[in-house]
Amino acid sequence: MTSEKFFHSRTAIITLFAACLVVLISLGVRQTFGLFFMDFNESLKISNTAFGFAIGLQMLMWGLTGPIFGAIADKYGGHVAIISAFIFYVAGIFFLYTGPNTGIFFQIHMGLLIGIGLGGTAISIPMSIVGKHFPLSTRTIAMSFVTALGSFGYFLSPIFTSYSLNEFGWNYTLYVFGLLLIAGLIAAYFVRSPSDSERIEQNSEQSFSEALKEAFNTKSYVLLVSGFFVCGFHITLVGTHVPKYVIDRGLEDWTAAAILSLIGLFNILGSLLSGYLSAKMSKKIILSAIYFLRGVSIVFFIFMPASNISAFIFGASFGFLWLSTVPATSGIVAHLFGTKYLGLLYGIVFLSHQIGSFFGAYLGGLFHDTYGSYDYAWYLAIALSIFAAIIHLPIREEPVFRLKTE
Repeated sequence: MTSEKFFHSRTAIITLFAACLVVLISLGVRQTFGLFFMDFNESLKISNTAFGFAIGLQMLMWGLTGPIFGAIADKYGGHVAIISAFIFYVAGIFFLYTGPNTGIFFQIHMGLLIGIGLGGTAISIPMSIVGKHFPLSTRTIAMSFVTALGSFGYFLSPIFTSYSLNEFGWNYTLYVFGLLLIAGLIAAYFVRSPSDSERIEQNSEQSFSEALKEAFNTKSYVLLVSGFFVCGFHITLVGTHVPKYVIDRGLEDWTAAAILSLIGLFNILGSLLSGYLSAKMSKKIILSAIYFLRGVSIVFFIFMPASNISAFIFGASFGFLWLSTVPATSGIVAHLFGTKYLGLLYGIVFLSHQIGSFFGAYLGGLFHDTYGSYDYAWYLAIALSIFAAIIHLPIREEPVFRLKTE
């Protein structure tokens, strides 16, 4: 594949690299919050339910603000949306570091502010801006680079966080996170939307409201929105509650950090493979297979005898499937409707993801505190895997009528 076929402007490559750095930092910091629970429980007296609710609120705000930041990115440019979001993210970490963190304040800092920050800095907005720069033939591959490089943060951050929490405590670790987020804010300046001369597609005259109406009148889009709910439930249940789950089963706390790092490492491979295959074959089949295999991975993890080996196999297998849904999902959105409102329309799909994330975080903590284990949360996750594997199959991967006639 020649460079001329892969991208159309120098801005595209700069945007791709900057978006990868933004997502690496944003998701890398986000991935480690589950490791803080024991420290927050001891130092701040945060219960499992309260922590789960804070993470659930964070996920919900991430999703609710995603379409807003997407609309800002579509209208004013990606860098404006992402820089604005980073300000909230930095504020959340700063206030979590300085306090107070009792009661409602913890929910505001960990849930509200960080959640808003994630709405514009994490995967959806940077990736949608990258998608605007690349043609259909290479779009999912370019998007998979953002997901994969972001996953490198998933790999590195739990290792650093586990070490830092043990050696220096949670306050110092949050201080370092604040510095990293400021670096991400600087990188966000270079995540630029394409200019008129750099556009891949014709500039559609479609309005904001017309785009929304068209999307929700398209059955395939509604199915995609419904299916992405499951992705959010899965990854937030795992990312938030696996650290406590492995300790409940008699394993060491370092095993939890190892699982999260393995998820990040193997997610790089899974995301790149998903992006490559999405450019070669049916995206809906890829998504259906991913969700089914997630269920298989969870079944193995919870029914096999507890051991480091089974935990590591789960981390590797689930990591391979972790964000591999994203290139195919975003690729279908762009293929259906074009890229003009990609930030907005993928933001709405991602809102469904984050509603699922809220339930994954909150119900995991609630089930544990109510029944003394995470079993019911895992059973629900398996049932949702089957649901998602089925619901993607009727999706039609073809542009809407408007694009066919333009």
